[in-house]
Amino acid sequence: MADAEPDDLDDLEGFAALPEPRRRDRIKALAKKALPVPLWVRTSDLPKRAASALVMLAVAGTALWIGGVVWDAFIALVALVCFAEFARLVWRATGNPLGRALGLLAGAGYIGTAAMVLIGLGDFLLILALGVTIFTDTGAYFSGRTIGGPKIAPRISPSKTWAGLAGGMVASGLWVIGWVLAIDRGPAWLGPRFELGLNLGAANVLALLALGGGLAIIAQMGDFFESWLKRRAHMKDSSNLIPGHGGVFDRVDGLLPVSIAIAGLGAALV
Repeated sequence: MADAEPDDLDDLEGFAALPEPRRRDRIKALAKKALPVPLWVRTSDLPKRAASALVMLAVAGTALWIGGVVWDAFIALVALVCFAEFARLVWRATGNPLGRALGLLAGAGYIGTAAMVLIGLGDFLLILALGVTIFTDTGAYFSGRTIGGPKIAPRISPSKTWAGLAGGMVASGLWVIGWVLAIDRGPAWLGPRFELGLNLGAANVLALLALGGGLAIIAQMGDFFESWLKRRAHMKDSSNLIPGHGGVFDRVDGLLPVSIAIAGLGAALV
């Protein structure tokens, strides 16, 4: 099929075209060019984000520790709230009935599949998925805010930088190495060990870093997908349920594709 002409793209219905950058984003971009923003300003939301993150970790950690039906119910609740936020974004992103229907069906399949994977994953793979997502977000946040630099896709997500992506990949890679060490030769209180006998030579370390980096890219793809959808819906966050973070979808946008990817990788290796 021939590519659409640039002038035709704005006439496509549904999700095809991105809106113009928001006025506040243009003003922020001009201000950053005129005046350097101090680091303490760029991280001024950190205390609120950290407090909310601790509460979320405590709730999720307790559900995971109890396990069984409590963990299953927790995942089901998170998935339902996430889908409600997703549906709201889709509804505001397009007025096309067919586009809305297809978007809701796709979202139900996407979020539902990830929820079933998270319920069915064993403890070790579940901790791998959660750790990759948390370390990717944390590494991307600090390296992006500290280093800054060129944006990846400013029309989709004005705050995402290549430095942030690199920091997230490194942090995720280090987590994967730590996860392998824990299940191979960690202390007894961590649970049964797999006794992999993995030689952490240069080749294996690079392979684990590459695995972590690849999963970080997948997490960021999930983040970009939600950012694109929010941009289409003219919304900053999926909701305001979590102070400093936005909505549930804002928190699990990277976990959804990472969990599916890890489940697929695990199935391929069995």
